Amino acid sequence: MDDSNLQKTNPRLLYRLNALRLLHQIGTELYFLGVKIASLWHKKAKLFMEGRKYIWNKVQDFNPGNNDVFWFHCASLGEFEQARPLIEQLKKDKTCKIVVTFFSPSGYEIRKNYSQADLIIYLPKDSKSNATRFLNHIKPTKIFFIKYEFWPNFLLEAQKKQIPTFLVSGVFRENQIFFKWYGGFMRTILKSFSGIFLQNENSKTLLDSIKIKSKLIGDTRFDRVMENAESVKPFPFIERFIDNKQTIVVGSCWAEDEVVVFPVLNEIANLKIIIAPHELGETHFKSIESNLTKKTIRYSQLKNSQNASDFDVLIIDNIGMLMHLYQYATVSYIGGAYGKGLHNILEPASFGVPVIFGNKYAKFPEAFQFIDEKIGFSINNPSEFKNILNDLLKKDLKSDVLHFMNNHKGATDKILTEIF
Repeated sequence: MDDSNLQKTNPRLLYRLNALRLLHQIGTELYFLGVKIASLWHKKAKLFMEGRKYIWNKVQDFNPGNNDVFWFHCASLGEFEQARPLIEQLKKDKTCKIVVTFFSPSGYEIRKNYSQADLIIYLPKDSKSNATRFLNHIKPTKIFFIKYEFWPNFLLEAQKKQIPTFLVSGVFRENQIFFKWYGGFMRTILKSFSGIFLQNENSKTLLDSIKIKSKLIGDTRFDRVMENAESVKPFPFIERFIDNKQTIVVGSCWAEDEVVVFPVLNEIANLKIIIAPHELGETHFKSIESNLTKKTIRYSQLKNSQNASDFDVLIIDNIGMLMHLYQYATVSYIGGAYGKGLHNILEPASFGVPVIFGNKYAKFPEAFQFIDEKIGFSINNPSEFKNILNDLLKKDLKSDVLHFMNNHKGATDKILTEIF
């Protein structure tokens, strides 16, 4: 409903909506001011600000022509991976142009050259004028917001222009503002979506409680990782290193994970260990090597090694290999759940590999699903890690893991069938 119709039907509601919109705008300006100050010394904040300098130049250069334009907004890299199956299916099925926007540098910097998109930029600052300017120029046919991005001005302006807008792979938690007595403005924002497609039953129950229509569809990332697993490439040097022994892949680990995991890995005999740290750099590589008592080698050194099988630990000192490494895993440990946020546990599972992770996973519905199915295991300390790892090394859960993963495919087709 646009502002003029709302004013006729409920002027008090319009006044309240505009007041809350103003408060949101003030909050947005203060946030950007804080990031601008932080950019003087913080690398990620600097990327955040510098990447936004040329947004409008890029928007101006974008020519939608007579094509359908599908705009996908992703907060960061994880959300992009949920958008990607939809983008690539649309590119196969339709003559169209794809616009991708990011909020975070961790998404934009990695995917700014993604070949399937015709325009990749940071999301302009959320204001009414920016939203109008952006939508007027790119002329989206349909808009997709991924998982939990809710930018009021863009959503309300899209609704005013009657552009169908969808929330994909949505996740909701009861502590969010939508479910509080003071969350009326954000509930209004939710009602601006043409369709809301959810990952889990709990999110559906929560939205039902505030009378917001939605559909339980699933997570598009299952489609993505299962497709990737079919096109994985072999690494002969790694196969030589493993030498047919049981192997644990420690993926995207942080220092907080290493404190829990490394003492146990030092104890267990006859186990090959592949470590792909989240943060690269000589300082971190040396820290890993100093905290492991076993014989280590870096991937960059492996191809020149004549005795690769003599080493116990392989440290991956590059970006882009991790997904391929899980084909060699007996068990995987995925980092992030002691701090920044749990990394992708679907990738190892796409190869039938059970997953161990830390104890802070509340924002990741797939972690709850894995635990319920007994293919994923959360740990609090080294003792729990040791017990679970030893237990998993004695079992073969591959068929159970693959059964679960295959049963959760199909969200991409379901969403596109609903929309088109």
